[in-house]
Amino acid sequence: MQTKKTFFLYAVHLFLSCIFITLLGCTPEAESNKQLITVWAHSGQEGERKVLMDQVQRFNEEFPDVHVELTLLPEGSYNSQLQSAALSHDLPDVIEFDGPFLYGYVWQNQLQPLDNLLPAAVQADLLPSIIKQGTMHDQLFAVGMFDSGLGMYGNKALLKAAGVRIPASVDDAWTEAEFNQVLNKLAAQDQDGAVLDLKANYRGEWFTYAFSPIIQSAGGDLIDRQDYLHAEPVLAGKEAVSAMTTLRDWFQQGYVDPNLDDAAFVEERVALSWVGHWEYPRYAKALGDKLVLLPLPNFGQGSKTGQGSWQWGINADARHPKAAAQFLAFLLRPENILAMTGVNGAVPATRSAVVRSPLYQEGGPLRLFVDQLRQSSVERPRTPAYQVITSVFQQAFDEIRNGADVQKALHQAAAAIEQDITDSEGYRSVPRS
Repeated sequence: MQTKKTFFLYAVHLFLSCIFITLLGCTPEAESNKQLITVWAHSGQEGERKVLMDQVQRFNEEFPDVHVELTLLPEGSYNSQLQSAALSHDLPDVIEFDGPFLYGYVWQNQLQPLDNLLPAAVQADLLPSIIKQGTMHDQLFAVGMFDSGLGMYGNKALLKAAGVRIPASVDDAWTEAEFNQVLNKLAAQDQDGAVLDLKANYRGEWFTYAFSPIIQSAGGDLIDRQDYLHAEPVLAGKEAVSAMTTLRDWFQQGYVDPNLDDAAFVEERVALSWVGHWEYPRYAKALGDKLVLLPLPNFGQGSKTGQGSWQWGINADARHPKAAAQFLAFLLRPENILAMTGVNGAVPATRSAVVRSPLYQEGGPLRLFVDQLRQSSVERPRTPAYQVITSVFQQAFDEIRNGADVQKALHQAAAAIEQDITDSEGYRSVPRS
């Protein structure tokens, strides 16, 4: 009697367990003989969520021997949840993360190289900027479905009214001196003299992404990329100080609109907006044929631009790395990339997707972003120190735009970066515990 009761309770438990598992959308490998791939991604905007969920469903239908279990986490706390999971070696098989976080995960030995996992044809199709951002120690650790575009949107009507030359390509960018003249001409035609939107209403990472290209265009950088140990010579050197002094002057001369309502450009209060690809839909709707996309100014070493966005990597402890790579290759199909960039407006990550994109193909309104990614973009420094680098640069930028001494602000930022690197023993690779 006891044996029958025990068997009955076990059967009920198994039945309820199966229902619970079905509701979660996952099936134990022991019962299904499928290779289970756990995936974490940030929830993002609604359109991105829907596209990714649809792609996971289609992958599971197309590859019956593999089952992808997707978990979407809130964007606000996403990176902190990843960091906690990484410290406890509890990351999923496939991880989505913002580009600059890659280098910390590689340093912690949390990711495995994709060079021999991702098909060669898929790797060859990726834009060079995607490869640059996803590479560390000469190995590819991450790939993205899209990249970002940073430039300057212009109001052609206001530019022409002020007699301003409109650059036609990256190589034709305004020089630093010419750009200062442009601002002066535009201000002379403007009621309050504020003619430039730098998205001063944004916060955080924006300031590093958007304005370190000024320093790099002048010949400086956030850190010496020869050894990733020193920042003072490049971040607080004369080239960087000169470039950031020019930026400070834009604020002090009243050229920069505070843009507290984020409407300076769409309401045509300003003629120029220094921002990324994500503003194109709103700007195109507001300005129509008056909208033009321009490269950032050349501060001496050519026009430079930021790059990088969300990427995918495979956990070093993934049970089925080949199946995980199969999922990444699926996401990188042109039709899947175009579905994602169709809702977020970003630059498609592969050549085959770019040629099929109305916005980014040759002659498209955002083609400049592709050209920049191929010839003038600068990836964020490939070092785990980047989290400190971006934090102290943001602080320096805030001080500089409020009138602080440029040399002092950059020197303090460089010193903080070098101290962090020293405290972390040069960020040498750490053993897995």
